[in-house]
Amino acid sequence: MTRCSSKSRSMKKKPYLIDSTLRDGEQAPGVVFHLHEKMHIASLLDEANIPEVEVGTPAMGRQEITDIKTIVNAGFNFKTLAWCRGTKDDVDAAIKAGTQGVNISFPVSDIHLAAMGKNRLWVLDTMAEIIRYASSKFEYVAIGAQDASRSDDQFLSEFLDKAIHLNVSRVRIADTVGILNPHTTSNLFRKIKRIFPDVVLEFHGHNDLGMATANTITALSSGATCASVTVNGIGERAGNTALEEIVMAMELSSSMSHQIKTTVLGELSHFVSKASGIPIPVTKPITGGNALLHESGIHTNILLKNRATYQIIDASRIGLSEQGFVFGKHSGKASLIDFLQDNNIFLSDIEDYNVILAKIKKYSGSLKRALTNQEVLSLVRIEKD
Repeated sequence: MTRCSSKSRSMKKKPYLIDSTLRDGEQAPGVVFHLHEKMHIASLLDEANIPEVEVGTPAMGRQEITDIKTIVNAGFNFKTLAWCRGTKDDVDAAIKAGTQGVNISFPVSDIHLAAMGKNRLWVLDTMAEIIRYASSKFEYVAIGAQDASRSDDQFLSEFLDKAIHLNVSRVRIADTVGILNPHTTSNLFRKIKRIFPDVVLEFHGHNDLGMATANTITALSSGATCASVTVNGIGERAGNTALEEIVMAMELSSSMSHQIKTTVLGELSHFVSKASGIPIPVTKPITGGNALLHESGIHTNILLKNRATYQIIDASRIGLSEQGFVFGKHSGKASLIDFLQDNNIFLSDIEDYNVILAKIKKYSGSLKRALTNQEVLSLVRIEKD
């Protein structure tokens, strides 16, 4: 029943990631990457050992084709993929861009079909025509089931069956509006794999309900071979599955093997934030400013003995420097003593530390924020004087 190529069969050995920062990531409202920024992002993705990159949408026009072609010809190690709608014109634009492969997207939910003025028969007939054409032009052809998470089960099965008989390299199951949760994601992928055990599945998650990372891990545990991600999770609306989050979740939470060089993740995250103009929230997992930062005296006292007690990520593992502690309302003596000793300040009595700590708490409360290291040192100097 299935006729997947030997190449796609070999890709099933372990989960892998497809980065879409330069395509779906740039579709985030207001984001524009200039070519030099795209090239630097691509170079960091290559350094991180990302195996495949969706580099853009050639149908956007001449400049996009030129940019894609520049990336394609730069000699990076990753495979290059262009995103296309189900039209011959889009495929022709991808041919001009020179990518190794294409992902051709078709709507599969009734709500999308109705809005586009199409029907299910159009999908099945058109995909046969377009896939055959694209297969004669590209090394590999993937097909996307757009809004698959809201599609009719029977039609999604017909779509998959057709795709398999057209010998596509893989099928992208897109949670286009982020409606899935881990339970429904698992049910969907297990159901597909029961009916089509040899199909190569990719999961494309959106984060509208905050479950993109969890859904992606679930998909990879339930039959998906690969998943598409973006750096910092940037993308339309609430964004996509975040590359850095899924990599560390695979490694630390799910014991899944991956080939990503994690020490590049910090630099990659911060550069994409700068280039996109989208700040990294301080509470964002992995690379947010507070992700590896501590204030609570209850925690810091034990953290000084063993960082692993309240922190599962070693900063150096993601290419960042280990952060110290911040001082505020919840600080304790242990972190203050450690900080001052690091600055060659040794107070004569434990009560002196208590006095400084009380001032830190009062000052922090009035400012409604943590104090900077310089502010703490200033308080110490005032007290000593």
